[in-house]
Amino acid sequence: AAVEEGIVPGGGVALLNAVSAIDLSKFEGDERTGASIIVRALEEPIRQLSNNAGLEGSVVVNAIRQQKKGFGLNVDTGEYEDLVAAGIIDPTMVTRSALQNAASIAKNILTTEAIVAEAPEKAGAGMGMPGGGMGDMGGMM
Repeated sequence: AAVEEGIVPGGGVALLNAVSAIDLSKFEGDERTGASIIVRALEEPIRQLSNNAGLEGSVVVNAIRQQKKGFGLNVDTGEYEDLVAAGIIDPTMVTRSALQNAASIAKNILTTEAIVAEAPEKAGAGMGMPGGGMGDMGGMM
């Protein structure tokens, strides 16, 4: 995939960079809400990686926005650095395909009048608790 279309910075930075293509001021009402959801979704990979590393995702997203283009958090070292130079990369094709597929699924959900899902199974009452105390001492007294 990388040979065909090249590479982009990994760690969710390429998706965060895509946020700059969305100008929320151009939208109103429901469209603005939808655009805000897309922005949040593009930030989510970095938030999840940060949370997995024991860091606060929103803080990391804001810190990366202050960095030079292509810089992001190396969760192994905890440092903000040029991710391509550090070898933290994603194939462009994979990142693009993920974004296109997510948009396609979202479009299908929004244009569908009803969605059928399996009802969650109700959990039965678990096993009862064992009897307490020491029980019968078997004639020891």
